Amino acid sequence: MRSRSRHRILNLSLGDVELRLLRVFAAIAHHGGFSAGQASLGMTQATISTHMRHLEERLGLRLCERGRSGFQLTEEGRQVHEATLDLFGSIEQFQSRLGEAQGELSGSLKFGTVDAMVSNRTLNLQGALGEFHRLAPRVRLEIDVAAPQVLHQGLLDGTYQIVLTPSTSSLPVHFKTQGVFSEVQKLYCARGHPLFDVADEQITTSLLEEQAFAGRTYMTDAPICSVDFAWAAATPHMEGTLLLLLSGAHIGFLPDHYARDSVEKGLLRLLAPDRMTFEDPFYIAYPRSRPSRAAEKLAQSIIEGIR
Repeated sequence: MRSRSRHRILNLSLGDVELRLLRVFAAIAHHGGFSAGQASLGMTQATISTHMRHLEERLGLRLCERGRSGFQLTEEGRQVHEATLDLFGSIEQFQSRLGEAQGELSGSLKFGTVDAMVSNRTLNLQGALGEFHRLAPRVRLEIDVAAPQVLHQGLLDGTYQIVLTPSTSSLPVHFKTQGVFSEVQKLYCARGHPLFDVADEQITTSLLEEQAFAGRTYMTDAPICSVDFAWAAATPHMEGTLLLLLSGAHIGFLPDHYARDSVEKGLLRLLAPDRMTFEDPFYIAYPRSRPSRAAEKLAQSIIEGIR
C-alpha cells in the first residue's frame, strides 16, 4: 500500500485544483483543526472536509485524524505539510523575484500581527498599510491576527514573511528584529468588581494579590509591577482580556488606547495608574537572509508611519 501511495504522489500533477486543496490543508494544519481554520479560509466545516477528502484521494494518503479525540496530523500528514510549506515558499519567492526582475514588486506578502491595533494612534498601522499599497500596488497582502507564539511559529515555518509582535524572545538570530514602539499597559477592573469604587490610595499590593487576575497565555506568571497576581484566567488576545474584565470577575492589564473607549463609557476603571503601569515593546521581525523586498517595504511603511 505504501509503495503504491508513493507512486501516486510521484505522478501527482500540481494544477490549480491541487494547489487550492494544499492551501486548505496548510491552513487547517496551521490553525490546528477544521473548526479553527474556518475563519481564515471562509469555508464551512463541511466544505473543508470535502476538500480534505479530495486531497487525500489524490495523494493516496491519510493526512489527519479528526474525531472525538481531536485533530491530529498523521506522520504522512506532517511530511506532506512540511513539503507544502516548502512548495508555497518557493512559489512566493519565484513571484517576488520575478517582480523584482521586472522592476516592480508583485506576488503575495503574508503579514501577521496581534489584535487591538486599530485603536493605536501612535502606531497608525492602517495608515502604514495604505502607504504600502501605494508603494506596491501589485502585491497581494494577506493579514492574519494571531497570538505572539503563533506569529513566531508562523515566521519560523514560513506561514508569515513578516510579523508585528510584542515579543521576540523565541526567534533565532537569523531573523531581523527591529523595535518600533512601546504600548502602555495599565491595570483595569469593570463596573461590578469589588475594587471599582475603592480609592487608589486604598488599593494595596496585598489587596491586588487577592483578586482573580486575567493574564496573557504568552506571559509568565512572574510578578508584574512588583505584584504577584493570582492568575485565574488567561487569553492571548486583548479582546479576550476585555471580555474577562467586563464579566466583573477579574482584574487585568490592557493597552491604554484599547481600554480608552470603555473607560469613557464608565464600563472600566483604572486601578492605581501611578503604580500599575508598564510599557510593552513591539517589534517587526522578518528573515535576515534574503528577505523579500515587499517585506522590507512594509517594515519601512510601518516604521515611517509611527506618530
